[in-house]
Amino acid sequence: MKTSDFDYNLPENRIAQEPWPVRDECKMLVMDRATGALEDRIFRDIAGYLKPGDILVANETRVLPARLLGAKRGTGGAAEVFLLREVLGREAHTAHSAVWEVLVRPGKRLKPGAVVDFGEIADGTAPLSAEILDFVEGGKGERIARLTTPLASLDEALHTVGHTPLPPYIHGYAGDEEMYQTVYSQRETSAAAPTAGLHFTPELIKQLQDAGVVWKTVELQVGIDTFRIVEEENPADHAMHTETYSVPQDVVDACNTAHEAGNRVVAVGTTSVRSLESAWDEEASALAARDNASTNLFLTPGSTFHVVDALITNFHVPRSTLMMLVSAFSTREHVMAAYKHALESGYRFLSFGDCMFIH
Repeated sequence: MKTSDFDYNLPENRIAQEPWPVRDECKMLVMDRATGALEDRIFRDIAGYLKPGDILVANETRVLPARLLGAKRGTGGAAEVFLLREVLGREAHTAHSAVWEVLVRPGKRLKPGAVVDFGEIADGTAPLSAEILDFVEGGKGERIARLTTPLASLDEALHTVGHTPLPPYIHGYAGDEEMYQTVYSQRETSAAAPTAGLHFTPELIKQLQDAGVVWKTVELQVGIDTFRIVEEENPADHAMHTETYSVPQDVVDACNTAHEAGNRVVAVGTTSVRSLESAWDEEASALAARDNASTNLFLTPGSTFHVVDALITNFHVPRSTLMMLVSAFSTREHVMAAYKHALESGYRFLSFGDCMFIH
């Protein structure tokens, strides 16, 4: 297996630059994971593929206003700081100060000791500042930074000066930023959206629940690494990023009930897959509840899926870990054939694009 096995030509004009005006009217390519057979549908048709007792498991994380645009103190040069994850244990966090791992631009000018201010400065103080403390070993533009604010809390400061980050392949979108959040999102813990869930509407969720489909949520804090391709030609050499996730006991119970009754666990997105499969206890051969656990699970062809029986997922970046995950869930040949069909049939790709239902 080579990384190039998961490569394909994705024309720029096939990358969706804005969401569907009505979330559940996007296209949905339905694929039989065993045979590769394909059907062209729209997303709200998902109701016809689910039956009473099936369980949908979605990632309820919400995207942070993690993109900070400011100026380097002392020079006034434009600088961007992108929040990746909090760094716990380095120093005490307070309402006014916390340490984060961040991605910075321009990296050459933002070395340890540099300070970036965000927002309009009043009385010599900015609403939010970031002091660069250290480099991240092996990182590419990543830094450790201390965020400070004179406002009531860092949360208030972020919502005052921060922006909801969009993926780097979406250019110039000026629409409603809420369209890059799922309608069921809860805590702001992620740098990117679990995009397979963007297609659900409150009305569709209620319709499914009224029909006997069970709706449950987990939380996985999505990191910026989700956008990165695998640079190593041998996927085994790729260092999978680590993310924090939680699987509540009620989700464990619902999945067990579904399987005992012969029903399916349907993951809404690859982050839900990684949460559920990471929570599998090999020694006990059972799904176990997790709270703020860490996972770097890397699912590739040959991996075993213990929990998930069907998957709703968007179309992914070439040469990515997500291409490998969906290929592991079916086969590489079936997935590549499905992507070829989607490109030839006018499907829109990536975060704001259309989706697949693999069952």
